[in-house]
Amino acid sequence: MDAHTPAEELPALYRAILDRVAELEAAGQRRAAGDVRRGAIAAYSRAWDDRARRQLLALLHDADRRTAAGQRQGRGIRPVVPAGMMAGTPPTIVPER
Repeated sequence: MDAHTPAEELPALYRAILDRVAELEAAGQRRAAGDVRRGAIAAYSRAWDDRARRQLLALLHDADRRTAAGQRQGRGIRPVVPAGMMAGTPPTIVPER
């Protein structure tokens, strides 16, 4: 059976890259995060073909390498969202009675 087409794989690859970008930003590596993000946007906004898939895979590998290097240098990854709260979810407000 045939493997997935690049068009089927690209959204998941792009999402994984954005997750790594968030980790890099949380670790204070904003320049690296910006570089990876710009590359991902450029690859994702063109034709969804094998070339774009290869570019996104290379960016994901690069982001993984940068994240791992930051952890080895003692720049731990801080949580982006407070514990117990999902990203994009506003805090629950309980009305007084």
